[in-house]
Amino acid sequence: MNRTTPESAAPAAALAPALWTGTAEERVAAAYRRIEEADRPEVWITLRPREEVAAEARALDARAAAGELLPLRGLLYAVKDNIDVAGLPTTAACPGYARHPEASATAVRRLAAAGAIVLGKTNMDQFATGLVGTRSPYGAVRAAHQPEKVSGGSSSGSAVAVALGIADFALGTDTAGSGRVPAAFNGIVGVKPTLGLVPTTGVVPAARPYDAVTVFARTLAGALPALAALTGPDPADPRSRAWPDAVRLAAPERPRVALPREQDLAPLSAQARAAFHAAAARLRESGAETAAVDVSPLLAAARLLYDGALVAERYAAVGEFLARDPEGADPTVAAIVLAAADLPAHALAADQERLDRHRADAARLLAGFDALLLPTTTEHPTLAAVRADPVGVNSRLGTYTNFVNLLDLAAVAVPAGEADGSPFGVSVLTRAFDDQVGLDLAARLTGEELPAPLPDTGIDLVVLGAHRRGQPLNHQLTDSGARYAGPVRTAAAYRLTALPTTPPKPGLVHVGPDGGGTVTGERWTLSPAALGRFLADLPAPMSLGRVQLDDATWVLGFQCDPHTAATGPDITHHGDWLAYLATRPHP
Repeated sequence: MNRTTPESAAPAAALAPALWTGTAEERVAAAYRRIEEADRPEVWITLRPREEVAAEARALDARAAAGELLPLRGLLYAVKDNIDVAGLPTTAACPGYARHPEASATAVRRLAAAGAIVLGKTNMDQFATGLVGTRSPYGAVRAAHQPEKVSGGSSSGSAVAVALGIADFALGTDTAGSGRVPAAFNGIVGVKPTLGLVPTTGVVPAARPYDAVTVFARTLAGALPALAALTGPDPADPRSRAWPDAVRLAAPERPRVALPREQDLAPLSAQARAAFHAAAARLRESGAETAAVDVSPLLAAARLLYDGALVAERYAAVGEFLARDPEGADPTVAAIVLAAADLPAHALAADQERLDRHRADAARLLAGFDALLLPTTTEHPTLAAVRADPVGVNSRLGTYTNFVNLLDLAAVAVPAGEADGSPFGVSVLTRAFDDQVGLDLAARLTGEELPAPLPDTGIDLVVLGAHRRGQPLNHQLTDSGARYAGPVRTAAAYRLTALPTTPPKPGLVHVGPDGGGTVTGERWTLSPAALGRFLADLPAPMSLGRVQLDDATWVLGFQCDPHTAATGPDITHHGDWLAYLATRPHP
């Protein structure tokens, strides 16, 4: 399953359910009709001409008809205007900054290789500095279904384009919560992967060490194919990262989820608290165990992003440009960035040391837990409230988001009902590279069944006996983060015997089509490190080898040497280890 080239679309194919129908050209026509119906011009900074997009769609339809693999064919997406798209200006919501890139960002190139089509560039809080969606000379972006309220920023236009049903998904960026707060305000999904999994080549930096490219979609299943196409290291991005060999490919069946204490929810209204507790209850109903923890160290770390010397990263990104008082500079953004001009280097070094200590605090806080559930944000303000207090309101909105990238965590923001007349959202936070654990737990909240795992490093393993679900050694798979991938049947070429082991196990022996039968089992997907541990700890007489399935494919599976197998009774006629166990008397 490993990606062979940075632009490969194969992982997206594994994750692409039947979410879309019709030709790409038909989808383009429907999207532009929706743009006209919605009549929300503030969403866009640059919208591509309809016929240009339709021509690209016709070419994609022709390529697909010729047999080319295009797992995202015809999916239409919007791009935040701090991400380069060749042929379109990149403004970062500042007209004086506009540049015309010759090459698209790595993220955009990968989506193009998978067959997705760019509709245009979306409005944003200028230079990705804000969580409100109003800091733009191109106009304040209003919430999709509550035009008197803010859309959330800085990825405002991208989120609203999805929420209005125009784009199938959209790219945002997230430094302080910009890929999550807009999702909460507009009732959609926002996925912020582990830093570096999606390269930032071709992205205007906000605070370079903490920037992430994110995906908005109406559902988790709608976001995953795009994420699969996006992830993977890029030699041009020194901060890009690959999945580790020990990556977990699934959440445990009974995960442990940390919750904030009641006092940590003080910024929320009574209705918002009730909505949060209802989300936590849904996790418990799904089998999760929850416990309250003190999240104040995380909230303290959040304050370093703007109130400490780390804001120097924003000056390093665009400070010298803003100092020239360019056309269209937003006064609030300029004030935030330019205030960092005279920060001494020792102050930045001191705050970086503080941040290291906060990371250690976070590791201790999450020890023994698979994830942390938090409200995505504190409130949903009106446009008028933000005009009256642009800095104070914005600061409150980042209470539960600002620390996530600073502490190298992953996050999935999902809808969780309503509160105070607005959509309410929660976020599932996990350690770096535990992205799939967060996605699985978020799916318990949305009621979705997710397809293949996002990490593309998995290796399939067929198990027939004691490692199957409900059997005594199944925990060895689930504890390693393995993912159940469904039932399987071997080819009619095997003999199954019952071995005298503790716990009881079957022995599988390949005997060929003469005298062999089919055996039912399960397919699991493991990380390379988990498979290596299995092999290293495998007790005699078991071994790992290739097992032929009834569809003629070969998959790794547990086998037994013929001599040992001959010492146990032949149970091939049962066709299934569990069927054999059902015939044995209970102890």
